[in-house]
Amino acid sequence: MAGPPVLPYNSIMVWIPLFLVACVVTAVACARLCRAAIAAGGHGAGAGGDGGLTLGEAAFLAGGPGRVTELTLVSMHRARRLFLAHTGWATVVGASDGGDELERAVLGAIGPDGQAPVPLLRPAVAAAPCVRRIEEGLVARGLAVKGADRREAAAGLRAVKGAFLLALALGAVAVPLVPEGERAQALAAFALPLTASGLCWAMGSSPRGRWASHAGRRLLAGLSAEDPLTALATRGPAVLEPELRAALGRPTTP
Repeated sequence: MAGPPVLPYNSIMVWIPLFLVACVVTAVACARLCRAAIAAGGHGAGAGGDGGLTLGEAAFLAGGPGRVTELTLVSMHRARRLFLAHTGWATVVGASDGGDELERAVLGAIGPDGQAPVPLLRPAVAAAPCVRRIEEGLVARGLAVKGADRREAAAGLRAVKGAFLLALALGAVAVPLVPEGERAQALAAFALPLTASGLCWAMGSSPRGRWASHAGRRLLAGLSAEDPLTALATRGPAVLEPELRAALGRPTTP
């Protein structure tokens, strides 16, 4: 006895529900990230954004506490107060007192042995009170993003990344189930949530967008990178020679 007729894939449109799920998840994630970015970028607009920046402030706006730590380590290395070995160790070679607050924070993190691995210094210096004061001052001037806004933006970025991966997975499941004549249509449809989430993911991944407000980014854009330390503060370790990049635990190619 013949069984019930089997409906063709074309009649039940198996890919449509998966496509709708991808679209809804992508729309919610992108809206969350955009809302967080608007709140972060608009904080304190016009509130003291016309002042100058110290190197430490520029480093924080461009790369957060980690960039401030790298700037201080390299500055001390160039001043021959510290030796950064390509093996990733920092050794005190100058006077163990004096200097500004950031330098004293580095020396305090190294400790009495006078030597410590750079990966252990990063979190210690980044959590130092002087770095927190830099952040608080920049937030008060409307140049840096508040911690709560930064966390919400990070959560939005994770949501967008998840939406991209979900759309990719759903598309990979749905397209093989579609008859060959309809696959181009299904691929074009899934390209929409993939493109939207991918663009939001790429734009939200900028380090400056994480730490600096719109006013802060304008000040950073006006800084000249002719001075090596200013270039390090604004552009990161990619501007350093290979030995120092290795000492900081960074790739040896820009």
